[in-house]
Amino acid sequence: MQFTHERDAAPNSIASYVPGEVRTGAHLIHHSVILGAAGEPRYWPVTDAGSLSARDFAPLLELKPELVLLGTGERQVFPSARVLAAFAGCGIGFEVMDNGAACRTFNLLLQEGRDVVLALILPEGSDP
Repeated sequence: MQFTHERDAAPNSIASYVPGEVRTGAHLIHHSVILGAAGEPRYWPVTDAGSLSARDFAPLLELKPELVLLGTGERQVFPSARVLAAFAGCGIGFEVMDNGAACRTFNLLLQEGRDVVLALILPEGSDP
């Protein structure tokens, strides 16, 4: 799915998403990834939304976001109650959606100037 490119967009806004591939202005990504508004995309060694633990989110929390968007693949898959409780205890917003919706929402929140981090789970077998 091609997204509209905006002149004032954040460096890591999503230019396009198709299953297994995310493109930002400067990066083509084929593996699970953590993206903030700027900075280098971070490889995220997660391949299955159903097995997420609170530990898997440590690299996201280092970025100190106000909100985390979790893209769980082509279908929305909610993580365990423990993971949800860990975010509630940190005072960080946490939304779970499929990857396409997560990419669209990330772009929208970046345009609003929100401090958001996107974590996308892409199919297993892609190299970092």
